[in-house]
Amino acid sequence: MSMTVETAISQAIETWRRLGVGEEATAEMAEELAADLTAAALDGRDAADYLGGDVDALATSWAVERGLLPLHLRLKETAVAAAKGAVAPAVLALGFCYVSWSHLLDPCSDFSLGGEASTCRATLDAPWMWVGWVLCAVVAFFLIRRTVRVTLQRHLAARREATLHALTRTVAPIIVVAALVGGGIGLLAPAVFGYFAILGFPVALAGMLGTVAAGVALVRYRTCPTTEHPAAATPQ
Repeated sequence: MSMTVETAISQAIETWRRLGVGEEATAEMAEELAADLTAAALDGRDAADYLGGDVDALATSWAVERGLLPLHLRLKETAVAAAKGAVAPAVLALGFCYVSWSHLLDPCSDFSLGGEASTCRATLDAPWMWVGWVLCAVVAFFLIRRTVRVTLQRHLAARREATLHALTRTVAPIIVVAALVGGGIGLLAPAVFGYFAILGFPVALAGMLGTVAAGVALVRYRTCPTTEHPAAATPQ
């Protein structure tokens, strides 16, 4: 079903009002949009074809280009979305680490000469754990991009596609850094927490999620140059 001119204008007006555009500017842009769509109809093009099928994106782009909206970087929303995307694979990765560290799958069976069980040394050398970490990293890559994309789309944020392209190049290094942060916290946990070294796992989780959130927010910030004139950063 094709989009009518009235439907397109109504949806654009709703978007402008939701974004906080003034009534006078909204009315002016609605009149111009109606004239453009009418001219397009005379040329045999329907509203959906003329607008590219995304009225919200076009209306937001128009408002930003005219300087009616500030450029919302949505850094907080982007950071939270990235953390949400990373939390499941991060928890799973730490789960693999805990199982190997605690010898749940390979309980110690060594005995001293006196017949008493020897103390097991916590190790992280299980091959399946490393394979699991790689799988968690791959899952985290796609989940982080997906949650950020959905969040930016929901807020009609500017330069969405540019941000996602930048994330495609940088999410993997961010995940590696987050893993190193978690590993570093894990190595320091026995010295810091002593007998309660297991507390290093939630601290490591927080460190990993914080690293991902900060890294993705930085990518978003660098993708959207801030100037005094919003039109300088056109939405994509």
